[in-house]
Formats: sequence, structure tokens, C-alpha cells
Amino acid sequence: MKNKFFFGFIAITTIASAIAHYWIPSIGVKFAMTSLAIIALAALLGKATETVAHYAGDRIGGFLNATFGNAAELIIAIFLIKRGMFDIVKASITGSIIGNLLLVLGLSLLAGGLKYKQQTFNPLLARQNASMMLLGVIALFVPAAFSNGLEVKQIHTFSLIVSASLILAYLLWLVFSMITHKEELENTDDEEDCEQPPSWSMRTAIIIMIVATTLVAVESEWLVQSVEKVAHKLGWSDLFIGAFVIAIVGNAAEHSAAIFMALKNKIGTSVEIAVGSSLQIALFVGPLIVFISYLFGTPMDIVFTTHELVAIGVGTFIAVSISSDGQTNWFEGILLLVVYMILGAGFYFV
Repeated sequence: MKNKFFFGFIAITTIASAIAHYWIPSIGVKFAMTSLAIIALAALLGKATETVAHYAGDRIGGFLNATFGNAAELIIAIFLIKRGMFDIVKASITGSIIGNLLLVLGLSLLAGGLKYKQQTFNPLLARQNASMMLLGVIALFVPAAFSNGLEVKQIHTFSLIVSASLILAYLLWLVFSMITHKEELENTDDEEDCEQPPSWSMRTAIIIMIVATTLVAVESEWLVQSVEKVAHKLGWSDLFIGAFVIAIVGNAAEHSAAIFMALKNKIGTSVEIAVGSSLQIALFVGPLIVFISYLFGTPMDIVFTTHELVAIGVGTFIAVSISSDGQTNWFEGILLLVVYMILGAGFYFV
């Protein structure tokens, strides 16, 4: 009965958002209905993630959630690239990285910490994640520092080399963490004893994740269209739109799934979703977008602005500092959220 009501609500919100998008002229109504549909689909994706984690392990579940969640981010970026809106693409990459590290992880630590005094996860995994995030920061800082005085063609070649290196590093990281050192990096989450077995099979859950992600991507594109119009009416800059508004929308799936897992005392899965998603954006999705831009005949470089680099550097520093010991509490979540608010204010006034 609960599943029927759940799927019925998702169907109603999705259909309502489609009606609003195509036949209702009010931007406010379009924005509200599409947002509601994304929230419902994100909840579905979170439930599917929990089911996959039950069968395949928390790391695989978190990885799949981050991957399907970032698929929407990639699709949105492709739409923006087709329009030549590279500044917003870079801002959305920045916003996605800091959004996962500060907002998603912060809300997860806060929610889980309010229910459980202290939550723990594999400290070795935390240190490996920290090293990978620092690699991402270095790879973004170096092109910005060395691009002065270079010709446009040289900058694009430099960007391709950096992007290819990051993609290779990420793929090797998957081999290291999922195959050769899988046992050492397994999470140590304490599941609730009263937890009931999932009502879906693993195959059903994966199919649901694929369908939900596809719908989230469609809804996200609709929401981007309405958000851009609303934002420009309010006088928001492209940097703020990309780094915060679009990034929050693109990460809707991760938001709900990570918080839901933290409340189930599976903070390791929450960290895998939040930090793993940031890693995937910085080391794979962002570099992949550089290569995809060549398909449209308008190459995008990997040179980010000073504001974006500072935001990524600050976000990585505080997240690494808090999570490196493998222990979390609600106050650490507050610290991450405070930094996110400070950066949000900075982007708003730029």
C-alpha cells in the first residue's frame, strides 16, 4: 500500500510539472511544480540507493547514487555548452563540488548527529578521499596559475592534458577502491537492528534508479529554464545562478539520499555519496565536459576564476579537516553549513 501511494505521488507530481511547463505561463508555478517533482524523484532515488546498498554494500550503493545523481548535472551542462554558456558551466561545476562537500555533507552530519551522538566510518577511506580531493584542487589551480601569457590554443591543449590526466586518475581510483583494496576501504556503518529487508530486488532498484535519474534530468532542464528567468528578474549574477541555484537543483538526488542514510546510522554511505559525488564531478564529469565541448565545435578550457578556485579550495580544506578522522557529530555539520553560507554570500555580491 505504501509503495502504491509513493509511486502515485511521484506520478502525479511529474505529470503536474509537465502540464505546468507546457501549458501554464506563470514562471512561479512552473518553478514550484518542477521543484516538487524533483524532490519526489530524489526520494525515490534515495530509496532505490538504500536497496542497492543492502544487496551490494554501502560503497557500491553510494557510488551508484552519486553517478546517477551526477548524470543530471552532466546533462544540464551539455545543454549549457550547446548555448555557449561556459561561465555558467564552470560555475555549476564549482557549485556542485562545494555543494556536495558543504551542503549535502553538512546536512547529513547535522541530521545524523542529532539522532546519534557520534557516527563513525572507515578512516582509511576518509584519508584516501581527502587525497583525491586535494588532487582535484591542484588540477584546477595549476591551469589558472600557468594560463597567463599562453595563447588560446595552448590553453585548450593544456586543458585537454589536465582533463585526460584527471579522468585516468579517477578510473584508477575506482580500480583501487572497488577491486584491489575493496576490503580495506569497506565502510563500518552500524545498521539499525530493526531495519526491515527491502521490498525491491537489486535489479528492480537499479532499473528504478535509471528511470528516476532520466526523469530528474528532464525536470532539472525545465527547472533551469524557469530559474534563469526568475533569477535574472531578481538581479542575480550568472556566477551565483551557476554556483548555487543550478548546482543545488542538480544535486537534489544526493541531498535526500545522503541525509536519509545518515538518519539510518549509515554515515559511511552518506560520506560516500557526498564526497564521492564531489570527486566524480572534479575528476571525471568536469574533465569529460571539456572533451564534450569539442563535439559542438566550441572548446571549453579548464581555467576557473579566482572566486571559483577560492570556493573550491576553502570547501575542500574544511571538509577534509572534518572528515579525515572517520568520526562525525552534529556540530561538524554546522561548521560545513556555515562555510557554505559564507561562500553563498560572497558569490551573491560578486
